[in-house]
Amino acid sequence: MDILNNHNALYTDLYELTMAQAYFYSGQKDKTATFDYFFRANPYQGGYAIFAGLNTLIDTLQNFKFTQNDIDYLRKNGFKEEFLTYLKNFSLSITVTGVREGEVVFPIEPVLKVEGNIIECQLVETIFLNYLNFETLIATKASRIKKSAGNKLFSDFGLRRAQGIGGIQASRAAYIGGADATSNVLSGYLFNIKTNGTQAHSWIQSFDDELTAFRKYVEVFPQNSILLVDTYNTLNSGVPNAIKVGRELKEKGYTLKGVRLDSGDLAYLSKKTRKMLDDAGFKETIILASNQLDEYLIRSLNEQNAPIDGYGIGTELITGKKTAALDGVYKLSEFNNEPRLKLSDTFQKISIPGNKKIYRYFDKEGLFYADGIALNDENETKIIHHPYERNVKCNLEGYTKENIYHTFIENGKIKEREKDVNQIKNYAIKRMKQLPDEHKRFEKPHIYKVGISEKLNNIRNDMVNQIKRKRG
Repeated sequence: MDILNNHNALYTDLYELTMAQAYFYSGQKDKTATFDYFFRANPYQGGYAIFAGLNTLIDTLQNFKFTQNDIDYLRKNGFKEEFLTYLKNFSLSITVTGVREGEVVFPIEPVLKVEGNIIECQLVETIFLNYLNFETLIATKASRIKKSAGNKLFSDFGLRRAQGIGGIQASRAAYIGGADATSNVLSGYLFNIKTNGTQAHSWIQSFDDELTAFRKYVEVFPQNSILLVDTYNTLNSGVPNAIKVGRELKEKGYTLKGVRLDSGDLAYLSKKTRKMLDDAGFKETIILASNQLDEYLIRSLNEQNAPIDGYGIGTELITGKKTAALDGVYKLSEFNNEPRLKLSDTFQKISIPGNKKIYRYFDKEGLFYADGIALNDENETKIIHHPYERNVKCNLEGYTKENIYHTFIENGKIKEREKDVNQIKNYAIKRMKQLPDEHKRFEKPHIYKVGISEKLNNIRNDMVNQIKRKRG
């Protein structure tokens, strides 16, 4: 899906291009680099994240090039002619390695690794962060909502509240994370996601009375009639009129599929609505609810035994409330085959150097136990060290392990890719089942073990000490 109208290479921050030009003229342009994409904290103060956005990114990278119009625009912005000629002939030859889309991931670990010459690695930084941070944020939110919704229907209703055209990616990510359907027709078309929707208050208001509005609607959709019952008065008007129309449908051989509540005390109204429907013989008619729902409110409704069969989630899902953005970063970890790190006065912000991969360790029940970050040439990691707490380590002997790294792009060519969003979703479901419940709590979730190998720990400590000695 190309939503950038063939200007993918300009979808970047200016400093990526100014650095690229500086690399070009300083004799660095052919030197190799490795960058890591990772995030420092789980969104929503939770215990995990669902990695999403990878295959959207791969789609965009296939057309990552500078058109003549792009070159002309950059010329007007002061870029030098020899560098512009380089960009005109530019094509990506990067290698992208990391975890599969839909994987359950945790802070600090290098979710993706990008290797190539320094210019191309730098030029793709912004688009990596933009796509991966956003879709991972939304997929994780959807996963939390699905945990509360359980087997009840959970639909993404968020397009109208999304950040512009990002709503396309948001609906995709929501589906990966746990949504069963979307109201977003374009995302449904692009990604083969089931679409659903009912009607707006404007439909009801466009008629002289509510009953006529309901009758006209079911004439058009007799087999899929879900009626919005809160335009005027839910219990005194909306539900009674829905029942009248339901009886008329029955006479024609159809069933009133459902009613939707979009305001008021949803627990109280759903209980009253359920009783009214049941007493009228409409036990098969479902109740859907919307209106500023999130994982906490849905959990509360379930605790109150609200007889709601499905939820439509808009703003809280599609904007990633209450975490405005995932704090994903893209850091240089190796340059010209030499490890690099970013030093900081805050130990937690010191990056992890070297060319790395991730091993995931499982307990005897097949559940996730720990993730070990190791150098690319390490095959065995029996002990992992806490990334930032000295003298804290974890023994992994006796646990089975899996290398969760895959190569998606090799020397600019797609090597592995998952086009079917349903397979990505199913993978996320499978992996979430392997995550112990204590990491899924909304309040104070258990911190998942992520550590670095002994060899990597020693390299980082030596580099930190060397840099500090040079600084005096």
